[in-house]
Formats: sequence, C-alpha cells, structure tokens
Amino acid sequence: MASFVKIVAPNVGVLEMQVKNTLPRDGNHEEAAEPEFAPMTAEQARAWRLRNPMVSPWRVVGWQVMVGCTSTLLAWVLADRPAVAWSVAYGALAVVLPAALFARGLTGRVSSLNPGAAALGFFVWEMIKVALTVAMLFAAPRLVDALSWPAMLAGLVLTMKVYWVALAFRKRLPPPRA
Repeated sequence: MASFVKIVAPNVGVLEMQVKNTLPRDGNHEEAAEPEFAPMTAEQARAWRLRNPMVSPWRVVGWQVMVGCTSTLLAWVLADRPAVAWSVAYGALAVVLPAALFARGLTGRVSSLNPGAAALGFFVWEMIKVALTVAMLFAAPRLVDALSWPAMLAGLVLTMKVYWVALAFRKRLPPPRA
C-alpha cells in the first residue's frame, strides 16, 4: 500500500513523494524488525577481550612522540633551513601535547567510576584535545620563527596518523580452537 506525502519547501514549491508501507500486512510488526540480538555470555566476552586487547592511550602517545622526533630529525637533516625542522617539531607537538592530556583524562579515576562517566569524560576530553590543537595551530606563527606551514602540517599529519598505525599493529590472538 502506497501513500503520497506533500512537502512544501520555500522557493521550491510543492513536491510529491511516494511513501511505501514496509510493514507486514498481517499486523505482526516483529517479523519486519532486525534479527534478534544475542548477548554474549561472560565466557564469550572474556574470550573476545583476550583476542582483542585494548590499545593503551599512553602507548599511542609514545608512538606519536617517536614519529614526531623521527620526522623532526629527518627534516633537520634534509632541509636547508632549521626553521623547517622547528615547524615539523611544532606540528608534531600540536598533536602529542593534546593527546597526552586526553590520555591523562581517559585514564583518570573519574572516568572509571561508571560507563556514563566514562562516555561523558571521553567526549569532554576529546573536545579539550581538539580545542588545544586548534589553539596551538593559531599560535604557531607567533611561537615559531619563519614558520613553514607545509612542514608544520606534514609533522602534524604524520604524527596524527599514528592512531591508525597503533590500531593496525595491536596484538591480536588467534581465536581458540574448538
């Protein structure tokens, strides 16, 4: 069974759209719902956590420091001007410093109280991290003499991509054999 809906939009006029009823005709709406969700047992959840260990935020920050230092050293060796290396270092610092603050906030005592506090803490610390990164980028021309924006952005992007590298190289155990 199909019906028509009229939508009035300013400066566009009247649009007619056909809406199809996707519910079953017999009135049994549960058949049209998604397949039933089966929660894991405690043993299944424990096995899943063993196969998929968490990545420590401090480990990610450590990798970011290493990538930032390596890219700064590489820029120092390859570039003609020291300002390029300082720009790369500041770009890396604009990622590492907020990430360290974020990791400190996530691993703090308050965020482990209950799931609601952990979720709220995640979003609050993520906003703080983004705000600090943006503030550092705005302050860059005043803090770095002869700032090279491409070099700073290269240091920023290289250091930021460590998140994906940390996820790709985390330790995973094979599933248990039956």
